Amino acid sequence: MSKIDTIIFATNNAHKLVEVQALMPQGIELVGLAQMGIHEDIPEDGDTLEANALQKARYIYAKTQRNCFADDTGLEVEVLNNAPGVYSARYAGPQKSSADNMAKLLHELRGQLNRSARFRTVIALIIDGREHLFEGIVRGHIIEQQHGTEGFGYDPIFVPEGYTETFAQMPLAIKNGISHRGRAVQQLVDFLSVRK
Repeated sequence: MSKIDTIIFATNNAHKLVEVQALMPQGIELVGLAQMGIHEDIPEDGDTLEANALQKARYIYAKTQRNCFADDTGLEVEVLNNAPGVYSARYAGPQKSSADNMAKLLHELRGQLNRSARFRTVIALIIDGREHLFEGIVRGHIIEQQHGTEGFGYDPIFVPEGYTETFAQMPLAIKNGISHRGRAVQQLVDFLSVRK
């Protein structure tokens, strides 16, 4: 395979783009959808994280014919039968408000002793027309009040196993080393590094 120069990350989420750019190996330029002039909503109506990631990657690949990847992430709360799961971004409605989503989740967990949860990220890569899937999981628990200002999504209420701080209280370098997205991206990076 020829040297990979640019890969499109199928996201308009600036926070997510910065997180993943920080993990890319040298020689690979990561560009987001905005840099490609793609601003429309990408369909993601699958009923699994894998289906959504593949749907988004296939959409961008068909549109650009360029190597690309997409991810989908879900927060799975044990006592809620793994909800919100694939609906994590729009748990409290189509406005996709992190504040509303966290408020709804904390309300659902009021009085619950079991607050075990896990974040799961699935990445779908399409490179030279071939599809590859990578998965990262981090276990932890949901706390009762928000703490921290870093990160995004449910980060202020999720404490990973073995830590006392939420993702939103951690420096990016530490979060990237242990997070679900960090673990999935590391598999992607390892795959890309071997192919270079």
